[in-house]
Amino acid sequence: MDGGSGDSPIRGTLCGVPRDTHLTGIFIGSHAIAEGRLTRERLRTLGYRRLVQGVYADPALDVDHRVRASGVALLLPPGTAIGGHSAAAWHGAPFAGAQDAVTVVRPADIEWKGPRQVRVHRTDLRVDDVQQVDGVPITTPLRTAWDVATLEPLGTAVAALDAMARRGTVSLPELVQLAERGTGRWGVTRVRRAIPLVDPRAESAPESRVRVAFELAGLTPEPQFQVFHRGDFLARVDFAWPEVKLIVEYEGAHHFDAEKIVADDRRYADLVAAGWRIIRLSAADLRDLDSVVRRVCEALAH
Repeated sequence: MDGGSGDSPIRGTLCGVPRDTHLTGIFIGSHAIAEGRLTRERLRTLGYRRLVQGVYADPALDVDHRVRASGVALLLPPGTAIGGHSAAAWHGAPFAGAQDAVTVVRPADIEWKGPRQVRVHRTDLRVDDVQQVDGVPITTPLRTAWDVATLEPLGTAVAALDAMARRGTVSLPELVQLAERGTGRWGVTRVRRAIPLVDPRAESAPESRVRVAFELAGLTPEPQFQVFHRGDFLARVDFAWPEVKLIVEYEGAHHFDAEKIVADDRRYADLVAAGWRIIRLSAADLRDLDSVVRRVCEALAH
């Protein structure tokens, strides 16, 4: 990677096309054509991937949300920044999908709507709310936490804050202070609803969303509970109600490869033999968390 300093974009080459950002292979198409680095025909026929209108990526580059946001950053006017769930990708919560809209925050005195696939949020934005990472202006961790909590649905927001806290880019005391000092700010009610639900023990976004559904329903599971039987360790489970020996496990895609299936079946057999009941969830269950809550309530009642 080429060296550089300050806010100026760095230019290098990949597949014969200089880049406009610190992240190799992202450039503004019209700039490359105007400077003679690329023809319009080559841009169209060589497989360059359009990130947003006018911004392209080398075909060898894996495009995720962070790459797309880096492309949007090339278009940003001074004083604006990548924010919200998009900035969270730099701070330990890379949950936004490659095709999700990129969030940009701007102060009221800067008019900018952005291209399609960009969500622009007008807000109070101080200079110290923004930092430069590899030439991309992103909001700082605490400012990102605030915007995530105010702009995203509760489950999504808590999942991102869980991940950021687990990564250590923000701490629980910092989040508590953020909420306490937010009196009078737009969105403070949403921030104060989300932050008490944050738990850095969560190991995935789906786990966070399931836990939030439980908490809102008045259920209080023990996350990442270690199960012992007659002094022997049996398993660490996603959620447990030890007093009634009930377990809820969320099984992501990795649970469905052959070796993991065998290991899970053996583990669950040991837990059942020790007197535990198990509710197993998959991605499909996330589409109806009310149903999941009802199943758990019924199990707790028996």
